[in-house]
Amino acid sequence: MSGIGTIRDDEKQSEANQLHREWLEEHGQKFIELGTTLGGITERLEEFGEDVQTRIESPEYLGLVRKAFRAWDRADSREKRDLVRKLLSNAGASTMVPDDLVSLFIEWIDTYHETHFKVIRVIYQYPGCTRAEIWDQIDGTPVRENSAEADLFKLIIHDLSTGRVARQVRATDSQGRFLRKPPAKTPSGQAPRHMKSAFDGKEKYILTELGEKFVHYTMEEVVSRIDETSA
Repeated sequence: MSGIGTIRDDEKQSEANQLHREWLEEHGQKFIELGTTLGGITERLEEFGEDVQTRIESPEYLGLVRKAFRAWDRADSREKRDLVRKLLSNAGASTMVPDDLVSLFIEWIDTYHETHFKVIRVIYQYPGCTRAEIWDQIDGTPVRENSAEADLFKLIIHDLSTGRVARQVRATDSQGRFLRKPPAKTPSGQAPRHMKSAFDGKEKYILTELGEKFVHYTMEEVVSRIDETSA
């Protein structure tokens, strides 16, 4: 009985050692990625010389760094981590948007899925595109209106719309106030039989001002220098 107990203990220890090895391998790779990310941020900021030194040493920027790397650590993909890298680099080199907005952008990276970012990129590249055109760019596979794929696509559009990242094209007056759309009419004067398609080809979408700044800070490498934006 004593020998059997020893064997079982050895098996448990072996299992524990295997778990430790797997944990170290996973986090070792994450540390390598973290080093690469930090190196990329440092290299990017060094391009601006001493102009950004005060900015990157400020409590406000360091607070953003801490928040951003918590999101970086929770990210499941390199794509999200690369968004964090570009955001911190650009936020360190530019003051085009307030730090509160940079903090909001970190929350967007943390909250949204990679598919959200695919949709954002399509709308940014093709302003005024319809849902049908967005779907063609990110997938293009014909699916039923009551399919899981259609439901997911509608959810993504809804998230970006309610999150004020994207919106439908709307006419505005001289003060930027949105004008109401006239009610839609059918030739027969009756209400349409079917609900609007998840892949509607009429309503056009663009990024909001916030959405455009998010793209500028997280998906582009080049921003204006601090002294240029404050001039």
